[in-house]
Amino acid sequence: MIKRILFVALAQSFFFHFVMAQSLYVPRDVQEAYKNDTRSMDGKPGKNYWQNRGRYNITITAMPPDRNIKGSEMITYINNSPDTLKELVFKLILNNHKPGAIRFGDASEDYLTDGVHIDRFTLDGVSSKWMEGYGHGTWQGQKLRNPLLPHDSVQIAVDWHYTISLQSGREGMLDSTTYFLAYFYPRVAVYDDYRGWDKMNFTGDQEFYNDFNDYTLTVNVPKNFIVWATGTLQNPDEVLQPAYADKLKRSMVSDKTMRIATPEDLAAKNITAQKDINAWIWKAHDISDMALALSDHYVWDAASVIVDGKTQRRASVQAAYNDTAQDYHQMVEYGMHALNWLSNNWPGIPYPYPKTTIVQGFADMEYPMMVNDETFEDPNFAKFVVEHELAHSYMPFYMGINETRYGFMDEGWATTFELLIGRADVGNEMADNLFKQFRVEGWITDNNQEEDLPIITPGNIYSGVGLGNNEYGKASLGYLAMKDLLGDDLFKKCLHAYMDRWHGKHPIPWDFFYTYNDVAARNLNWFWNSWYFSNYYIDMKISSVNKTAKGYAIYIENVGGFPAPFDIKITYADGTINSLHQTPGLWEKNMKTAVVPLSSGKVIQSIKLDGGIFMDATPEDNSWEKP
Repeated sequence: MIKRILFVALAQSFFFHFVMAQSLYVPRDVQEAYKNDTRSMDGKPGKNYWQNRGRYNITITAMPPDRNIKGSEMITYINNSPDTLKELVFKLILNNHKPGAIRFGDASEDYLTDGVHIDRFTLDGVSSKWMEGYGHGTWQGQKLRNPLLPHDSVQIAVDWHYTISLQSGREGMLDSTTYFLAYFYPRVAVYDDYRGWDKMNFTGDQEFYNDFNDYTLTVNVPKNFIVWATGTLQNPDEVLQPAYADKLKRSMVSDKTMRIATPEDLAAKNITAQKDINAWIWKAHDISDMALALSDHYVWDAASVIVDGKTQRRASVQAAYNDTAQDYHQMVEYGMHALNWLSNNWPGIPYPYPKTTIVQGFADMEYPMMVNDETFEDPNFAKFVVEHELAHSYMPFYMGINETRYGFMDEGWATTFELLIGRADVGNEMADNLFKQFRVEGWITDNNQEEDLPIITPGNIYSGVGLGNNEYGKASLGYLAMKDLLGDDLFKKCLHAYMDRWHGKHPIPWDFFYTYNDVAARNLNWFWNSWYFSNYYIDMKISSVNKTAKGYAIYIENVGGFPAPFDIKITYADGTINSLHQTPGLWEKNMKTAVVPLSSGKVIQSIKLDGGIFMDATPEDNSWEKP
């Protein structure tokens, strides 16, 4: 009886530790979301899931070369939460330009401005004092005179102005009469189901977290200035001369690039309506942000591409640039190719927006329906960069990712799609070599302890190389390793389920992990734990090769801990070569050691482990030679 009790106790203990080993760490705030049924542990939005939203009517006035930008907006903010809100939190991203603002890097004199100035602020028509009490931060809390009840709304009016930065990065002056405006309007911060108000400061490195809103944007500029923006232009016939409005309209169904405005057209100064001020009006629905560019000398190209074969829906692809930028003369074609490939291959979901505009700037940065990219001498690299930025159309814009905390959920995917489209563009060898050089080598060859921080570490609390590699290369390798484990068909089925469940919402990592577990009908937590929650890295080692009755047993140690795929390349004494692919599943039962049996009557001369893009930290112990 004692033996039986002991056996049962040991069995229960083993079961408990096995189950615990197969579970994921879930932060306490996310546990509360599960308790409240706003999220579900099968990866779906819970029955009580909600999110807030707004309707923004924004007017911006820019009069280059005057650097003063004036704005006014009316916001209808809708509280879909079950909570009574006693304050609103606003994001003022451009306060990052203020001297003394929290930044991870230095700021030049040309970057610095005096930030955003609020000139008028009303709540439900009642004038309110704009309370500034948070130093140089990029968010401001504003107490509500009347608390905002669940399922009620509040009308907010704001007038503001700011000085555009001389130094252009993600936004600012591209030249004296070409501006790129982003993050230019006060917005209500995200209030979500697991953290409440988003009070994270923008520090210059991390990115953003926004609600899905409806926007009407009016941009007032002098005549002869062209405006490009997120959304659909509502009044082309009012702001463009008839010939140019007609060219723009025809480009919407053209497979070939049309030059809407040439250098000669721009020099003639007769492209736009010749009123002193033209009001360009744009609309966008269920979008997370608005951005715009304006210039009096950027040329303008456009065409369109079918992004949905079933409905034959087209998306417009436009480019705005200095005519001296040689790579931009092909930029519309690059954009069309990217949207076509992304829509039909990976992720294989039709591009969800009516257009995109690629603007020559300095940021290599994505915005909803907009890209701000440098010009490059190498056209292949220019194509590589714009493909990465357009891949962001899905994450974080189709999926409302919290980039500030979980940047690996968007940058990791854009990096993954960047590699896959690159293989289609230039072949596996060239694309993989670029990926290794650009995304992997800097991480795997650096033994700095920052590099070993778990990918799940919230990105808002650290910076430097660890942050960058966690969000880009390491995260992408994790997705690609899962693709290798499941195979393309099941991996894509899981990806599509995740995107279907969470597009237009705010997914967090656990929603992604649990969706894959659910759709694959497998407990993949051993994999997620290793790749995303551990301090592991990639480092395999051949410990021994032993002769067996049927051939050989190849003993491999997983020194680094990541369950990465690799090939075993075998050279026989007779000169023949064989290759055995090992998926990450090799490590599911034992994360430290594995034995690969090889049935062969031939004599092995040498063995080498080759991870390809899954580069090894110590490649010198990846080879074995017959003694």
